[in-house]
Amino acid sequence: MADIIWSDRKRWTFFALPFTFTKYSMSEDRFFINKGFLSKTEDEVRLYRITDVSLKRSFGQRIFGLGTIEVSSGDKTLRDFEIKNIKNSKDVKEQLSELVDKQRDAKRVSGREFLDGPDSYDEV
Repeated sequence: MADIIWSDRKRWTFFALPFTFTKYSMSEDRFFINKGFLSKTEDEVRLYRITDVSLKRSFGQRIFGLGTIEVSSGDKTLRDFEIKNIKNSKDVKEQLSELVDKQRDAKRVSGREFLDGPDSYDEV
């Protein structure tokens, strides 16, 4: 596995306790979501496939220092997803945005967004 530069668990909004079975982690070029206790699922998305990142913080999340990052991607299996109830969400969003830009530049992905449809292709 690649060197992990950030990781956290999905937390309960109430008291910000990490008692869930969802773990998020990020390397220089991929984002991982691990879910489950007895049966486990691991999803990953290449950062250059991410097209948009935004931050959402409810009143309860703000009280406990949490936030949810909403991610849009051109990944075929993961598509749009949320990084829910994490600490330092604003810093993580900024770090993710910077790594996405870096990977898009490295892969020479142009400004043209990923398209859905039979004639679509990934620009790399």
